[in-house]
Amino acid sequence: MRPLSRRDFLKYSTMGLSALAFNPLLDNRSLLKGFELGRVATDQLSVYSKPDDTSLIKYQVFRDDLVNIYEDVISENGPGYNPLWYRIWGGYIHSARVFKVKEILNEPLCEVPKSGLLAEVTVPYTRSYHYTRSTGYYPIYRLYYGSLHWITGIEDGPDGQPYYRIHDELLGDGKAGAFNYFAPAVHFRYVQPDEYSPLSQDVSPGQKKIEVDLSTQTLVAYEGSKQVFKTVISSGVPSSRNTDTPRGDFHIMRKIPSKNMSRDTTFTDDIYAGVLTGVPWASFITDPVAFHGVYWHNNFGMTMSSGCINMRTEEAKWLFRWTTPVTPANTREVNELHNDGTRVTIY
Repeated sequence: MRPLSRRDFLKYSTMGLSALAFNPLLDNRSLLKGFELGRVATDQLSVYSKPDDTSLIKYQVFRDDLVNIYEDVISENGPGYNPLWYRIWGGYIHSARVFKVKEILNEPLCEVPKSGLLAEVTVPYTRSYHYTRSTGYYPIYRLYYGSLHWITGIEDGPDGQPYYRIHDELLGDGKAGAFNYFAPAVHFRYVQPDEYSPLSQDVSPGQKKIEVDLSTQTLVAYEGSKQVFKTVISSGVPSSRNTDTPRGDFHIMRKIPSKNMSRDTTFTDDIYAGVLTGVPWASFITDPVAFHGVYWHNNFGMTMSSGCINMRTEEAKWLFRWTTPVTPANTREVNELHNDGTRVTIY
């Protein structure tokens, strides 16, 4: 793979953010408001005296630590594909494993329909709980900022405050007795249906296509011959474990706005042990390869995944809305069109 140069990184980052700001297809501008808080998204990171990993290490930060970000710094000392560093207290930290977050509390809904609603975590992370008669409430997953979850009810939690009941399609089918878990309602924002309504409906579905260049880690979306979006992505890490992103011609075959992509159902907080709940805006081209947002790294331009195509969450949301098949708002239904969805070429 040819890594992106610093010039490529700046160009594609600018193009992506400009599209989010000015492209009429994209109406969510939260990326441009800036963040002041970062969550450490790996076991341990070094804080350096300069934005340069050969400089003096000042101290260490650890998984799920929160740091104040004073400014973004583009370093001449790279790496070229991602030269972005953050200035924090006492030094600088590379952006690859720091996920920008906010702390927003929400008014709980008075009621939740049985069919459920899509909700987004709006705090750096929140604890979820399972309940049984024999054990009461006991803690399981941490749910992270930007992840999406299907809420199916509201009731008093272990502290007497309103908690949402969360349906998990990997663990249960939502019927009586199925596995559910609960988390504080104030930590979730109900996603309004018009936020993920279809885009560019006046364009024939056959005119839409996506091209992914694995050598440059870039994605381009077209309407006919017109380029409407371009950004950097993170594809699968080449290895003997079959984590490469497949090359070839595909179609978007199904979509689901909130997906549990865990490799097992172990109740642990460790993302890197394979626990990935509430992965946002998944658009599948095969089973199990999808375009989707991430909340566990910020290292676009480098291979990072187990085969999927990682995107910034707002960009994955745009792709989800722009492509066919259409997933109706307020439904967790998985749509399958058997090769009738938006065309995708990966090379």
